[in-house]
Amino acid sequence: MAETPDSTRRWHTRLRRPALALVALAGALPLTAGTTITPAQAEPGDSGRIRKLNVQIEKLEKQYGGDLAKLKDAQYGIKKAQLKSRSLTAQLRVAQGLVAQLAANQYMTGGVDPSVSVLASDDPNNMLSNMTLASHVAQNQSAKVQQIQQLVNEQEKTRKEYQQKVGDLEKEIRDLSKEKNRIRQLVKKYKPESPSVGMGSVTPRMLKVKNTLDIEFGPYPTIGCYRGGVDAQDHATGQACDFMVSTGGSMPSANGNAQGDRTAQYAISNASRLGIKYVIWKQRIYDMRSPGWRSMENRGGVTANHYDHVHISVF
Repeated sequence: MAETPDSTRRWHTRLRRPALALVALAGALPLTAGTTITPAQAEPGDSGRIRKLNVQIEKLEKQYGGDLAKLKDAQYGIKKAQLKSRSLTAQLRVAQGLVAQLAANQYMTGGVDPSVSVLASDDPNNMLSNMTLASHVAQNQSAKVQQIQQLVNEQEKTRKEYQQKVGDLEKEIRDLSKEKNRIRQLVKKYKPESPSVGMGSVTPRMLKVKNTLDIEFGPYPTIGCYRGGVDAQDHATGQACDFMVSTGGSMPSANGNAQGDRTAQYAISNASRLGIKYVIWKQRIYDMRSPGWRSMENRGGVTANHYDHVHISVF
């Protein structure tokens, strides 16, 4: 049967419907029931709230004997969540744009998907049915639509993780503030020491800790103390040493792991006598100002996560 102008218009209209639906879907996929992703939700957190926390941390460090590595680690986790959110937002925009572009192209070409246009010839025997072609067009974009939905879900998950990390940091600061008198007495016990020359640039207190641990549990593959740099923290003031139990960024052997365990436990047990401020070992921190092991953020490597060395800081 010959094709009439009306039948041709109906055929193209039916093919356009899935494309138009995809355009709408690309612009407004639900985050959860009744909500859609907007620029305001794409970047989690309140910058003013974070600035306030950073100021509080600086103030506490001045009052509580220097580097509060536990709080700095929480800051790192918050920043990492922010960066992840920005990356997800960029990916989401790209995916939404692709779906919108493909759908618009289909609309402009009468709804014919280029991947199946070769099948739509002038021969009625080779022409796909309207329903089959429309179904194929929709299914051809389903992977893109699913990608967008996954990104939206991940964005919401990251937002919740971010809020949790900010809340945890606020609680850590409140807890430390409540212990103000106890911590100030602890800090007062250890008079600040001057940086040294001729002792590896460490303070006398740190030198004593280094020598004591070396006698008790050495030799270590190496002990690293003074260093500068952005992330040096107590190393830059001669108040920290890293007691390595393996080298080359490799996980320690069973003996090395046991040596690290003994070193960390001895430092904690004798912290009051030696003036130790905190210990980091196996992606955990034990701070004498708020005692107890606490997990730290994953920084992506054996050394960065303190699996090959025990970090010890002194007051």
